[in-house]
Amino acid sequence: MFKWYVGMIVVTEIAALLLLLPLAVPDSLVLVLAPVVPITVIAALIVRSRRDTLARGAWRLSPERIIGYRTRVKLKDSPEEISSSIVERTAEIRRVLEDEPESEVRLEMCALGYRACVNDMITLTHLVNELSPNAPFVRRIALRRARKRAIEALSATRQALPPGLLRAEHQERQ
Repeated sequence: MFKWYVGMIVVTEIAALLLLLPLAVPDSLVLVLAPVVPITVIAALIVRSRRDTLARGAWRLSPERIIGYRTRVKLKDSPEEISSSIVERTAEIRRVLEDEPESEVRLEMCALGYRACVNDMITLTHLVNELSPNAPFVRRIALRRARKRAIEALSATRQALPPGLLRAEHQERQ
């Protein structure tokens, strides 16, 4: 479609230059206006390349790339923040599973979200194990409570997932 539009514009410009301008303007001005056609073609190619770059970028997006792009846990994130993030995401996964249990795309997205939560749980466990030995008694209780909340949320979500959903992905099965 784009080529058709550019072709029509170029044909119209050539027709205007060859038919109308010699009648209305002297010959020297026609030579000045002749580069209009190549400039139009070049501008159309530039616009097309910019548009295609964005379209190709959107076309290459996949759930795996989105999950892989997520930022890693920063050192300033506390175990309580990581735990509450896991609890919120697992609650959202369970809600989606209750609303649309038959949607295959939703199920795959929930599985990806669950895997991301498990990765965050591993980070949370390492962080709690690292902070616990030197922490005061009250802080150790808070760290254990945060880890326990995340474990319970992940466990409830794991039970809500359909059996076999977390097995090897389609590409790995072949």
